[in-house]
Amino acid sequence: MRQVHDLTPGTPAWDEFRLVHGGASEAAAMLGLSTKVKRSELLRMKHTGMAKEFSAWVQENILDHGHEVEALARPHVEAMIDADLYAMTLSDGYPSCTTDGQTIDDTIAWEHKQFNAALFASVQAGIVPEEHLPQCMQVLMVGGAGKLIFTVSDGTPERMAHVTVFPSEEWFKRIRAGWAQFQEDLANYVPPIVTPTPVAAVIEQLPALVVNVEGRVVASNLEAFRGAASTFLAGIKTNLDTDQDFADAEKTVKFCADGEERLELVKAQALSQTSTIDELFRTIDFIKEEMRQKRLTLEKLVKGRKESIRFERVQAAQDVLLSHIDMLNKRLGANWLPRAQASFVEAIKNKRTIASLQDAIDGVVASTKIELNAKADTLDINRKSLVHDGVDYFFLFADFASAGLKPAEDFQAIASARIGKHQDDEKAREAAKAVAPPAPAVAAAPAPIYAPDAKQPAPTPTDEVATLNVGAINAWLAPIKVDAAGLVLLGITHSDIDKTAKLYRKSDCTRIRAALIRHIQALS
Repeated sequence: MRQVHDLTPGTPAWDEFRLVHGGASEAAAMLGLSTKVKRSELLRMKHTGMAKEFSAWVQENILDHGHEVEALARPHVEAMIDADLYAMTLSDGYPSCTTDGQTIDDTIAWEHKQFNAALFASVQAGIVPEEHLPQCMQVLMVGGAGKLIFTVSDGTPERMAHVTVFPSEEWFKRIRAGWAQFQEDLANYVPPIVTPTPVAAVIEQLPALVVNVEGRVVASNLEAFRGAASTFLAGIKTNLDTDQDFADAEKTVKFCADGEERLELVKAQALSQTSTIDELFRTIDFIKEEMRQKRLTLEKLVKGRKESIRFERVQAAQDVLLSHIDMLNKRLGANWLPRAQASFVEAIKNKRTIASLQDAIDGVVASTKIELNAKADTLDINRKSLVHDGVDYFFLFADFASAGLKPAEDFQAIASARIGKHQDDEKAREAAKAVAPPAPAVAAAPAPIYAPDAKQPAPTPTDEVATLNVGAINAWLAPIKVDAAGLVLLGITHSDIDKTAKLYRKSDCTRIRAALIRHIQALS
């Protein structure tokens, strides 16, 4: 139910109101469509009660300036619609909105955006970008206006463009379902541990390798260098789980590559002094190979671990969605929703950090849950609609898992057609029963009351085609009537079947007549 709130934007009371409601300006973030605020950020802000922090520059140059140009644009829009516009704060349950303006009769709402070239060009072309549509639609949904004027301007007529947005029930359903899922996620929200952007740890430098040769090694700290290098390499972490781990590993890979080059340079310098210092070269080659192997191992670990983390996070999200599907099917009482896998491929594409990867996955999970909830609600509504006057016509919908997902209006049309046909068929069957004489009760595997004997005409050769059904035989016997069961009692069996009709040969007529005469005579 719509409520009007006497609140002034920017006051503590207004801030408290926004904290416990889903605002129209937050709808795009809630649906994962905002380029400025992530859904996970909105959850954190609602949970902690901390509004998004803005720098003094943003406040002064964007927010405050936006209010200034909005005030300049208002008279132009009021003149265009020939009505005054009033800022209002409204709610309808959890969804709310604070309009830039709305007419006193609630027929027209107004939303103003500060000028930027791309948005201005879009509005001039008559298009409201998808990022702004949720806000417009929530204003219309909560405020109840018949249309919304979406304006982009810098406050001057020369750079002012408008486009009219009309209510959409499809958008209204999407927004309400989105806020319902958001409230559920907010109730179960556990704030993640916020860590600063990882910066690779400083790698302790190895001692400079010094070698002097004069046909032989005169002086060298090679053994000390070798010990330091081995200790360093042994201490490199290869268990990669966090963004910090990956940052350290990638820097270590570069450090090892640089170390290999430095060792090669020292070797070349020594080689220029002598050509026969075998031990020196072997040691340098050994250390260099250790560094190379560690570098290659880390490179593989970084690549492999990143892939496995992507798989693990996606698989965990898939499990959450499958559990949600099971819960919905349990509520419906049937497995009408298939346990399908959501597609995360596009969402996680080009995500370089674990944080951005998880945020993208969470967005897919939330939007998929919203879609699944909507499908379950549709199935539930359509299932209940099949009960009329105490009769459940669900038996007419063997395909309900697919047909039941159609919009209620479309489903009702299908249901009416099927139920109508079923009722007509029932009436036809009842009418047929009223006209037809009662069929005699026949026991299972009845014994014939007349057993053929040698005096009965012999059956015709088996190559004679059976063409007579019971109806044709009754037309010949009129006014006497028999059925297939009665013929069996007379000792006459059919020779063929056409679909469900039993067929007899023409030569059977003589046998039927003789059997009837014998039966009638036996009664006297």
